[in-house]
Amino acid sequence: MPVFDVGGVSLEVPEAELDAGVREALASGRYEHAEANALLVHLAAGDRVLDLGAGCGFLTVVAAAVVGPDAVVAVEPNPAMPAVIAANVARNGLSPVTVIHGAAVPGTGGGTVFLHLRSGFWAASTLDTGHGRKAPVDVPALGLQGLFEIARPTVLMADLEGAEATLFDEPLPQDVRLAVVELHPAQYGQAGIAAVFGAFARSGFTYCPRGSRGRTVVFERAGAG
Repeated sequence: MPVFDVGGVSLEVPEAELDAGVREALASGRYEHAEANALLVHLAAGDRVLDLGAGCGFLTVVAAAVVGPDAVVAVEPNPAMPAVIAANVARNGLSPVTVIHGAAVPGTGGGTVFLHLRSGFWAASTLDTGHGRKAPVDVPALGLQGLFEIARPTVLMADLEGAEATLFDEPLPQDVRLAVVELHPAQYGQAGIAAVFGAFARSGFTYCPRGSRGRTVVFERAGAG
């Protein structure tokens, strides 16, 4: 399998899960660069991290290096990637991280949800944008509140290919002090961006410019900084 070095993190990714875009991002070192920078600006020892949409495990490794692997829970819907995440965590000497297969959904979850796969692992989405390159698959629907109970996070990371527009309508636990969210305006436009900001505002979070860049947005609980 191809191996990439991204900011000192060694990542091995199956050939079948690479397209030209993700290959170039990994090879150039720009893969999730803004998200990693945002995370490292704020993350501290003692934090607990929930990584939603963990992909190949890059941010999972970045977080585990700071807070310890037992303080990180990674969730990934693409059925090909949980084993890759676990292997990449081990590859970087940080096992064991808890890795859960499934898609985060509002409420209590249960059952399954369609995941629309594309040629690169990073673009799998529960939203049907009409750009799928492979047949959709059923994956476990994991209720967000249940994931919070498992991970008990203080820091939330979310790269959900558009699902973030509706996932965070319920109040976030008081222990969550920070969220790093990648927006996907191509999926939902200005209305979706407003929905994400509105959901975090209702949970007591404000936009934090420190670490925010482009589509990577940091939300900080008011009074936490």
